[in-house]
Amino acid sequence: MNRPRNIRWVECPRDAWQGFSRFIPTEEKVAFLKKLLESGFRHLDLTSFVSPKWVPQMADAEEVLASLPPPQGRTYLAIVANEKGLERALKAPNLTAIGYPFSLSETFQRKNTNRTRQESWPLVKAMVEATKGKLGLVVYLSMAFGNPYGDPWSVEGVLEDIARLRELGVREIALADTYGVAEASRIQEVLGEAVARFGPEGLGAHLHARPEGVLAKVEAVLAAGILWLEGALAGVGGCPFAGDELVGNLPTEKVLPYLEAKGFHMGIDLKALPELAGEAARLKLLYG
Repeated sequence: MNRPRNIRWVECPRDAWQGFSRFIPTEEKVAFLKKLLESGFRHLDLTSFVSPKWVPQMADAEEVLASLPPPQGRTYLAIVANEKGLERALKAPNLTAIGYPFSLSETFQRKNTNRTRQESWPLVKAMVEATKGKLGLVVYLSMAFGNPYGDPWSVEGVLEDIARLRELGVREIALADTYGVAEASRIQEVLGEAVARFGPEGLGAHLHARPEGVLAKVEAVLAAGILWLEGALAGVGGCPFAGDELVGNLPTEKVLPYLEAKGFHMGIDLKALPELAGEAARLKLLYG
């Protein structure tokens, strides 16, 4: 099979940092993000506009963004969970996109955004209208491959949510294995059905995995025809309620060389990855 040679890799320091117990000084965040940019990373999920009461690590969102170079075609994305966060995002310097976490699980939607799934649909519609011509919008469908709460889940339910989001005007949707235990076969099945119904354009995968399961999950995504993946250096981050401390983000320094060896052009300095991964691990050691 002739594969397209470009993959959209989203580096997610925000996901890596948000659960740290100690605040990373703003200048350290900015220095790390600038190193990512200098190494060729073009898509960054780097902060969030949420209440400092709930995520104190992201209290400096505007300051971090203002300290970065102009995006110049790169993606600077921040997570938004409510109307107040949307207001902040629309005024933020250098921001190019927002992401909204929308769970297939009613339980997790309440835990994560303090609103129901039903209450989330009008917010998504408001985000579509507010960002039009101003910012990109990504909806993250969390618990897209099952959930630990016993909430109803089915492939058809995933497809129905994608269809409804498309009807509202959402063009970019990332399916997330939020708690990191979905088998590669389940991931390939769900993504394959989504591609069959909607095509691969605008569909991505944000996965969490144990170290030994990383490449199998990457292969499942590729087999389904998806060319948008997300992860974090040193595999830092992931779901805090996964119940397994080894479940983290896909480790960038492992996945990108693997993809490059398969013939994909990443556009990132692979030689810089070990040092960057070391820096990511150092931040976790100091502040995690």
